[in-house]
Amino acid sequence: MSQTAEQPSAETNENLEVLTGKYLTFNLGEEEYAVGILKVREIIGVMDITPVPRVPQYIRGVINLRGKIIPVVALRSRFAMEQIEDTELTCIIVLELPFNGQNIPMGILVDSVQEVFELDLEHLADTPAFGAGINAEYLLGVGRLEQRVVMLLDVDRILNVEELNAVSQSVSPEQSSGGQA
Repeated sequence: MSQTAEQPSAETNENLEVLTGKYLTFNLGEEEYAVGILKVREIIGVMDITPVPRVPQYIRGVINLRGKIIPVVALRSRFAMEQIEDTELTCIIVLELPFNGQNIPMGILVDSVQEVFELDLEHLADTPAFGAGINAEYLLGVGRLEQRVVMLLDVDRILNVEELNAVSQSVSPEQSSGGQA
């Protein structure tokens, strides 16, 4: 009976197979998270972030990166974690997310960036059931690296692209028709 419970079903294997590939890991406090490397455009140090009025609390503001206005989401705030001061390790991971047939750049503010690694099927697990009190909607699954567990984030759910795109355009309306990457 226990062998059946331990062996993943064909459906589980198909779901997990989609998650195989390279990931960038980063920390928020003691927790380690990862995003698919194909969504990462670049990693930059913290720079001046301009606050934008009347936006959700988790949107820290916008940055001007080589003439492109990019909204920045503070993941600690988005995950309702304790806020801390930025350090020399704090960075912004600039992601590209699909929206209306285009790739829209978005920044996520993280405590530190760790490494790029490759996950194969044997090192992946479905998102565990945390119970009614825990919201796992932002997780794609779990990766096992040596003795570490890494939460694989679904950035498309964490970042409301439509909302963040509106923030960018409200600061710089001329970029809405530019289509420049």
